[in-house]
This record gives sequence, C-alpha cells and structure tokens, in this order.
Amino acid sequence: MKQFIVVGLGRFGSSVATTLASKGYDVLAIDSAEEKVQEISTEVTHAVKADATDEDTMKTLGVSNFDIAIVSIGENIHANILTTLILKELGVKYVVVKAQDKLHGKLLSKVGADKVVYPERDMGVRVANNLVSAKVLDYIELSPGYSIAEVAASEKFAGKTLNESNLRGKFGINVIAIKNEEEVNVSPEATDKINSGDILVVMGHEDGLRRLKEY
Repeated sequence: MKQFIVVGLGRFGSSVATTLASKGYDVLAIDSAEEKVQEISTEVTHAVKADATDEDTMKTLGVSNFDIAIVSIGENIHANILTTLILKELGVKYVVVKAQDKLHGKLLSKVGADKVVYPERDMGVRVANNLVSAKVLDYIELSPGYSIAEVAASEKFAGKTLNESNLRGKFGINVIAIKNEEEVNVSPEATDKINSGDILVVMGHEDGLRRLKEY
C-alpha cells in the first residue's frame, strides 16, 4: 500500500491528509505549527512539527521511504518551492504541489514537481459546472469560519479589473468565478473586468465575506 507525506496543514493539506488516512493509507503529516500538528494527530498515522525546508530534518523523518508527497504550503512560495526540491532530491518518486498561479506552477515544474495543482481554480471549475441558477450556490461552508458564497458585485467595482479591485487585499477573499446572464467565467484572470450586475463567486473567511457584502 502506498505511503503518503503531506507537508502544510492548512485547509487543503488537512483535507488531503485526513481523506487519505480515512481510506486506510499511511500518512505522515508535517507542519511547522504545533497547533496544526496537534489538531490532526489523532486522524493520521504520524503528525510531526518540523521545518520541511531543512534537508537534514527531512532525511531524519525518512521521507525517501514514501511513495507520494503532497506539498500544500500556501503563502510562503519560497518554502513551497524549496520543500518540493528537497523531496525530489531525497528520492520521493511522485511529488504533488499546490500552486498559487501559473507562474508559480511553472517554477515548481522546473524544480521537479511531478504534478501541480491549483485548488482554488479547480474548486471554481467544479462550482461553475454545477451552477444552473442564481439560487444554487448561495452559501457553502467549507470549514469553520471559511465559506464559498455568491455576492452581487458592488457598483464600486464596476468597470474595474480584479487586480484593480484588490478584493484579496481588502477583504482576504479569492474570486473563483464571475457570473452574468450570459456566461460563467471560471478561474478569472487578474486582468478580467467586473461589470455591473455580475455575481462574484468568492471564497474566504466569513468576516471578509461579510465586509464585502456590506461594502
């Protein structure tokens, strides 16, 4: 039976680790935050607080004995890439890595990532494929405090690109699709415009979603 390493225990990493463990696979979960390690410790085979960018530490953990590694370090792109490189150099056969965008994905492929995934974009694809009316996706809770919601675009954003609107910076939320009467734009680019009457399919913390709706 294949053995898995999951590095980075945010929402995506924790979900992957617990799902694999529930299917009976051996899972080594690694994070630099003690709290995250403790939260998942009873749900996976092993959970370890460690710095995945330290090659000696990873050697000590015996990562070369594992078949597949999933790197889901989110905000720290440097740590994300360095961990990927170390896992490949230590002999992990198949490394799957979470990327933030296409450029990040290209860098990961160049340092040896076998598969690059874009969880936010892929979530947007799945959501958009299931949208059959404006009422289908009003509110989906992902985990305590985090949700996907449909929000009518404020007139303050009309005519602006996503980059100009700076929704991530202002509210800490990610736009995973833009809907209008004619189409659904899945995984919109930073240069895509928000038009009057658009519905934004957004993902983020409930506080940010609330502030966006009130904006």
